[in-house]
Amino acid sequence: MLRVFLRGVSGTILALCTQLSLTAQDKVAATSSNQGPVSVPFVGCRSDGQVGPMAAPQGKSRSVSIAREEAQNLAFYSAAEGVGILAPRGWHCFGAYGSGGSHVYVSPQPIDEKHIFDSNQFTGPAVQISVRFGSTSGRFAVADIIARVFPAYRAFAANVKKEFEDPANPYTFAPYPNDRLTYRSKSVVEYRTPAEAEGLGTRSSLSKNNSPIEGVAMLVGQPPDLILVSVRLPPAQAQLAPVIVRQAERDAVRGTHD
Repeated sequence: MLRVFLRGVSGTILALCTQLSLTAQDKVAATSSNQGPVSVPFVGCRSDGQVGPMAAPQGKSRSVSIAREEAQNLAFYSAAEGVGILAPRGWHCFGAYGSGGSHVYVSPQPIDEKHIFDSNQFTGPAVQISVRFGSTSGRFAVADIIARVFPAYRAFAANVKKEFEDPANPYTFAPYPNDRLTYRSKSVVEYRTPAEAEGLGTRSSLSKNNSPIEGVAMLVGQPPDLILVSVRLPPAQAQLAPVIVRQAERDAVRGTHD
């Protein structure tokens, strides 16, 4: 049962990650002449979820399209479900998964695994990548983000609201007022949630504090699935946030989160 479940989750992630448009791929291509490919270490993350705890996967160093000096400060963290993300080297990581989607959390502090499903558990620096499935219970989270920032897909959110009657999540069909949004395509939007503000950045397990949260939201597939990346780094490493975000976009285009 475990093997079947994982095969289904990994297959879904592979399918959703390979469907971003070529237009999006062109827009997220590396623009610096000193960028990749270079290798960063692979770090496996233990995880827990629907069918129980899972050991950290083994993996080889990862090829990424970033500057060599940036690569020296980063590693690729991945859980057994196939979701992965760049984050500063030497941090701690943990994954969570279920029928609605999968997540990887990376933090400079040890992660409290007993409370991994609590919202806004990270009060300091952290990196998170989440994949939500639009055809399962994850549809509610997908619809919520669509309502906020993906006008071309709002029919999906309206249908979820109408057909599945989700009174616990009254969708707001407008962006968070303080977020700064940069659209790469109709299905890819980078964001910056300011310090001490609610926004896309706090739609993760990162709580608001005196530092901004940067990231990207991406829709793939039909019905649409959601990839949401949230990044908050210490001031000395803040310049790595856009590097992490852009690599996540490239990984999604190439189907390499799995």
